[in-house]
Amino acid sequence: MVSVWYPADRPTAEEGPRASYMRAGAAAVFGAGAAKILQVGQGAVDWAGFVTHARVGVAAESRAGRLPVVLYSPGMYNERTLDTTAVEELASHGYAVITVDPVHEAHAVEFPDGRIIEPAPGLGTIEEGAARSRAALEVRVADIPFVLDQLTVLARGGNPDAGKRLLPRGLGKALDLTRTGMFGHSLGGMTTAEVMRVDRRVRAGANLDGPLGYDWTDPELLLPVAHTGLDRPFLQMGAWLTGPSGRLPHTHEHSPSWRAMWQNSTGWKRDLWTEAAEHNSFTDYQTVLPGLAEQLTLPQGLPTRMIGTVDPARFTASRRVYLTAFFDQHLRGRHQPLLDSPSPLHPDVRFIS
Repeated sequence: MVSVWYPADRPTAEEGPRASYMRAGAAAVFGAGAAKILQVGQGAVDWAGFVTHARVGVAAESRAGRLPVVLYSPGMYNERTLDTTAVEELASHGYAVITVDPVHEAHAVEFPDGRIIEPAPGLGTIEEGAARSRAALEVRVADIPFVLDQLTVLARGGNPDAGKRLLPRGLGKALDLTRTGMFGHSLGGMTTAEVMRVDRRVRAGANLDGPLGYDWTDPELLLPVAHTGLDRPFLQMGAWLTGPSGRLPHTHEHSPSWRAMWQNSTGWKRDLWTEAAEHNSFTDYQTVLPGLAEQLTLPQGLPTRMIGTVDPARFTASRRVYLTAFFDQHLRGRHQPLLDSPSPLHPDVRFIS
């Protein structure tokens, strides 16, 4: 199950209904789990009631030319909606962004016919840690080339939708698959790196705080891509990792898997670190949790554990800017000085050389 985000044709941009953050069925399942973590009552947060800036089904912008394509893979168990913040930003800058759900792994995936797919029972029997990461990653790395194949069908004028629903006008013609990138959070970042190793159609990738090993700290359990490296552009943005030596910055200076990837890669690379961030700062939680905290009483310390102490609006803006600059430089060929050195406009982001 995927969503396609793209610049809309201006005359029809307001015609479609506003897109919900989550479909109602998936939101109900997701919300039940979230209520336990947030320690609030069922229905205290209307996840399906959130609306995005997008409209459903409107024609693709016909005057913008063919659009570079960027795929997004979420963290483990997470839905494809969990970085709408960055996805909408990229679409507003002229990208077609394809968000991909990890079916049978995400908390809930809702299909157009109303089916709700929850995690596969087998995944719950796999021992926590490396074995579970390996199993989930193998499925995702098989999924993404399939998605790229279906996008090729779409770009050639076909309709890959399983239900053969009418697609938005001009959508297929808008895709330029010769300029394809990918980014992901956590397991989605691992997926991005491994997909780039096995499928050269992905020309540039960004990893948002994902380990490049099946275990966060064990150097004997590195992903294949950490051993081979990449010859294409790869951006890493990290927060913190906890290992035998305690809590350390998640950078190539401290992470065995990131260090191996850094040393073995011959392509363009950057390592950006944010000290005041946490693992979920690289998702919509960085925006959503502070908003919920204004309306609800959340467990003591929960927001800090999940999203750190970084200024939410400032870091969200920085993360969007760096991702957009990365793809502008490597999919559009537009040099971005922002990627050359630290910027006073983004004081939370440090360059690790």
